[in-house]
Amino acid sequence: MERWRGKWALITGASAGIGWELAKQLAAVGMNLVLTARRRERLEQLAGELSTRHSVKVEVLTADLARQAAPAEIFAYTQGKGIAVELLANNAGFGVYGHFYRADIGRQLEMVQVNVAAVVHLTHLYLGPMVERRHGDILIVASTAAFQGVPYIATYAATKGFDLLFAEGLAQEVRQFGVNVCALCPGSTHTEFQQVAGQPDRAFRNAETAEKVARVGLEGLAKGKTYVISGLANYLSVHGQRLAPRPFVNRVAAKMFAPRE
Repeated sequence: MERWRGKWALITGASAGIGWELAKQLAAVGMNLVLTARRRERLEQLAGELSTRHSVKVEVLTADLARQAAPAEIFAYTQGKGIAVELLANNAGFGVYGHFYRADIGRQLEMVQVNVAAVVHLTHLYLGPMVERRHGDILIVASTAAFQGVPYIATYAATKGFDLLFAEGLAQEVRQFGVNVCALCPGSTHTEFQQVAGQPDRAFRNAETAEKVARVGLEGLAKGKTYVISGLANYLSVHGQRLAPRPFVNRVAAKMFAPRE
């Protein structure tokens, strides 16, 4: 990761969890940061800590990626500052747990906007300059939920399946231009995700730390991998299920995630 020293990274969803840890680890290798999220006070706290500890430049921009205009506004901000983003971390995202037919459809569509549309939009905006420079890196945070349908978080799993396939396809397309694209696929992680999604505690019994997940993602991106799965148990589970019929895998997932009413 030494090649990133002195260059700029843009991290979405940087106010907590994996995004917070990505910022800490990139600052530790000397990378300047543009941090975006909805909670400005959290971003400013993190920016102050990192700029003091690591002597890096940190810009803070409040952005709500549920708004269609937000990606273009972020890009305009970095362009206006003369910042060439070397590493784009599409980390922002959220889930909603429960019966789909009972869900607030507005919240479901916001999830698609944040987890899918904003990822595509930001990637398109920043990829062009990377191709012109013949170097750059893009990390897209997907999930182990991306590898199968998951009842009761069906929309979330589908959005992460999109993120994984988008990253893998794009990685092969732009590798010839010196640009790396990698999908980070964590399993259960100790972040604010559970609280926001409303998932039960039993789904997070073997959760990993956000610090470890961020490290696995950055190491995989630096090595030029197209996807990485954080955690040996998660890796074995994802690849083991490929040997089983898809309907069976979905039925098992339904039993694991079914609400206990």
